[in-house]
Amino acid sequence: MQRSRIAVAGASGLIGGALVRSLKADGHEVVRLVRRAARAEDEVCWDPEARYVDAAGLAGCDVLVNLAGAGVGDRRWTDEYKERIRNGRVLGTAALAEAIAGLENGPRVFVNGSAMGIYGETGDRAVDESAPPGRGFLPELCVEWEAAAAPAQEAGVRTVFTRTGLVVSGQGGAWGRLFPLFKAGLGGRMGDGRQYWSYISLHDEVAAIRYLIDTDGLSGPFNLTAPNPLTNREITAAMGRVLHRPTLFAVPAQVLRTVLGEMAGDVLGSARVLPKRLLESGFTFTYPEIEQAIRAAL
Repeated sequence: MQRSRIAVAGASGLIGGALVRSLKADGHEVVRLVRRAARAEDEVCWDPEARYVDAAGLAGCDVLVNLAGAGVGDRRWTDEYKERIRNGRVLGTAALAEAIAGLENGPRVFVNGSAMGIYGETGDRAVDESAPPGRGFLPELCVEWEAAAAPAQEAGVRTVFTRTGLVVSGQGGAWGRLFPLFKAGLGGRMGDGRQYWSYISLHDEVAAIRYLIDTDGLSGPFNLTAPNPLTNREITAAMGRVLHRPTLFAVPAQVLRTVLGEMAGDVLGSARVLPKRLLESGFTFTYPEIEQAIRAAL
């Protein structure tokens, strides 16, 4: 990809931060969307919940990547926090889509974050991008989230949705919480451990986003998950092998429900998600297996 000007919302997050570092290392100019007055030429002011963005700051950008939003797993899902999760994603996406739809020299590519949570509970059944949405808070949120990008699509901007799985990284996200527990010998399966976890290494997550930016003709939803999803029990065993620690401490499902509330359904639920479109388009994973992904994170 030739040197480009790329705007990133959510640049301070786990994935956004890694993406920005990767882009800058290759000489691209990165413009960060910030929730305050812009203080530098590489900043653009926006307020996702107020559905505001300084559209002029996006003029001249080749690509817009939106990875912003309050963390789904950051805290218990109260009604207030669920509304914050929804507003940050749905209203923020709508603001960005409307902004670039009205620009004459705006981004030609819009990569908008989404999540594998759109499929809901899949049990042992493997699903790809052709599967319908599931039911519940996360699936309904993801449907609204993706639909909010319609103004950009209707304006002819190539729009991609990255339905990301559980990112294997020691820097944050679910694995950022798991690593300390397992290193201390306190790790173990969650519930009965038979639920599928669809994961992806942080390296492959960033590589996939960049691949989707660079590859003309790719649009619509793409599952960003490794091709070999495993059960929580299998992943627990892999963590123990790599870290050389016992994995004896199982967390009963009822305890998770008590501690996490509604969010426990996401931890105990099974999502066997396959990256069919990504593989068919020619993308190659660097860390397709769980032990590879764990070692890369360490």
